[in-house]
Amino acid sequence: MTKPFRFAVQSFHADSAKEWREGAKQVEDLGYSALHLADHIIGPGPALEATNHPLQTLAAVPAMAVAAEATTNLRVGCRVFCIDYRPAAVLAKEAATLDFFSEGRLELGLGAGWLQGEYDAIGLPFDPIGTRIDRLGETVRFIKAHMSPEQLHISGTHVNAEGYQGVPQPIQKPHPPIMIGGGGRRVLSLAAREADIVSINFNNRAGVIGPDGVMSGTADATAEKIGWIREAAGDRFDSLEIEIGAYFTFVGDGTAAIAEGMAASFGFTPDEMRAHPHGLFGSVDEVCDELVRRREAYGISYVTVGGDARDAFAPVVARLAGT
Repeated sequence: MTKPFRFAVQSFHADSAKEWREGAKQVEDLGYSALHLADHIIGPGPALEATNHPLQTLAAVPAMAVAAEATTNLRVGCRVFCIDYRPAAVLAKEAATLDFFSEGRLELGLGAGWLQGEYDAIGLPFDPIGTRIDRLGETVRFIKAHMSPEQLHISGTHVNAEGYQGVPQPIQKPHPPIMIGGGGRRVLSLAAREADIVSINFNNRAGVIGPDGVMSGTADATAEKIGWIREAAGDRFDSLEIEIGAYFTFVGDGTAAIAEGMAASFGFTPDEMRAHPHGLFGSVDEVCDELVRRREAYGISYVTVGGDARDAFAPVVARLAGT
């Protein structure tokens, strides 16, 4: 079943509280469905430099709250919360409170964590991927229970709670839409079974941003990921919303040269780079046509672009959102 297009912006730089509020309102006015933060902690320095990850200045939860307060209809979320950075009970209560204050505009993104250098920098153990995915699964089930009106009786390997009801209750029932993101078979299978939105990402097994991740997101690799999701989801596949981050988004003049340069750096042909599901290159017409093609090929109807691409991508949003 074809789902209508939705588009989101993943953060943007703001030098002041006023600039953040005004930027969130601009995202809404441009027709985007949601504004997402990432969930990263460390600031400038050798630890961040070693990961190749861009700096995120703002903490996700308060930034989401301020963005919700500055807007009327814009959904707010985190793409995605690292479940290791907060106890499950704390994350569940913060999420329910965000849904309460935003009057039902939260999208709750959850992930197993992957940026090893950040774990190391803040003194947090970086468990094997299987352990982290197990903990993610228990956290998702806990959050669903926490947002129900029932008393909590949760006994797991990683998450435990007993003898209380989760408060506040969220506005969205039975809970805000849950997005689970990742790039490996096991985490995408979990997302297929438990999430409302499946976020397709690179396989970040290297623990840093680099060519290995980009290579794991090619057209063929993405088709394989959709197969894993379909197999694990079974009858619920048609109800899932499939989302992807278009990390390399260039709309307008000069994009052919950009695609060729990036292709050379990653060892792709220019055609392979232009077809890369995490990239968009071309005129407004070309990008719109490519998004429609990808929706037909993969079922991807929800696309997130970086803050730097917000304005250039806006004509695509105006043409395709809701169609």
